[in-house]
Amino acid sequence: MLKKIFGELFMKNVFNSLLYYLVIIPLSLLPFPLLYAISTGLYVIFYYIAGYRKKVVLQNIRNSFPEKSEAEINLICKKFYKHFCDLVVESIKAFTISQHQITKRFYVINPEVMDKYYDVGKSVLVAGGHFNNWEILAVGIDQCIKHKASGIYTPLSNKYFDDKMQLTRKRYGLQLVSSRAVKRFFESSLDQLTATIFAIDQSPSNPKSAYWMKFLNQETGVLYGIEKFAKDYNYPVLYGTINKVKRGHYNLFLVDVSPNPAASPYGEIIEKTQALLEQDIMQHPEFWLWTHKRWKHKRPADMQMNNLLKR
Repeated sequence: MLKKIFGELFMKNVFNSLLYYLVIIPLSLLPFPLLYAISTGLYVIFYYIAGYRKKVVLQNIRNSFPEKSEAEINLICKKFYKHFCDLVVESIKAFTISQHQITKRFYVINPEVMDKYYDVGKSVLVAGGHFNNWEILAVGIDQCIKHKASGIYTPLSNKYFDDKMQLTRKRYGLQLVSSRAVKRFFESSLDQLTATIFAIDQSPSNPKSAYWMKFLNQETGVLYGIEKFAKDYNYPVLYGTINKVKRGHYNLFLVDVSPNPAASPYGEIIEKTQALLEQDIMQHPEFWLWTHKRWKHKRPADMQMNNLLKR
C-alpha cells in the first residue's frame, strides 16, 4: 500500500515538474508582446470555443446588474474574458519577471496615506478585492511602501504549485500568511510595522460565520476577519483600488477607511470596504473576477442581514 501511495505521489510530482519547467517557465520568459498574442488566442478559446465558466460569469453579471440589457451584459462578459486572458498570461509572467520590470509596471499613487501611520509607529491592514491584477500587486507592493508588506492567502490544494506560487509572490519582499495562522502571525509580529493585505471578496467556507449584507444587488456572506483583527489590535484600515493603466501596467490608489478601528461601530469597516469594492466593480465591471462562484452560499435562516451570529 505504501509503495503504491509513494509511487502515485512521485508520478504526480514528475508531471507537475514537467508542466512547470517545460511549459510555464518557457512561457514566462517570453516578452510581453508575444504573451499578449497568446492572450488573444486564449480569449477565442475561453469565450467562443470552450466557454470556460461562461454560464457562471453571465449569471453573476445578470444578478449584479439587473437593470442592464442582455446586450450590455454580453458586452461586459466579452470585455471580462479579454481582461481575464491578459491576467492569465501576466500571472505566468510573474514567475520570472525582473525587479526592474516590476518597478516600471506597478506603483502606488498615494503612498503618503499609508506612510503617515508608519511615521507614528502603527501597523495597518489593507482591504482589496480580486479586481484587475492582484498578482502584480503581490510581487511589487513591498518595494512601494515603508511598511513590511504581508498577504493573507489560502494554500492551494496542489502542494507543488502552492510552493511555486509562494516563491513567486515572496520573491521581492512580500511575506505570506496562511489563512489558518493569521492570529499567530499578528501575535508574533507586534514589534514590526506591517501592512497586511486581506482579500475581502472571497466566499466564506462557513455561511454561519459570515457577515451578511447586500453587495451587488444580492444577499452576500462576507468574511469578517479584517474588521475582527482591526479591532483586536486597533490597526488602521485602508482600502486599495488596483487600476489598470494599460496592458501590463497597474497602480494602487489607497483610501483611509478607519484610522481608529477600536472606536468604530460594529460592521462599519466591513460596510465601508465592501462599498468601495462595489463602487470599483460598478465603474469597471470587466475587471472583477466573475468566474468565482461568489454567491454559492445562501443566508442561513437564523442569520440577520448586517449581523453576525454571536458565538
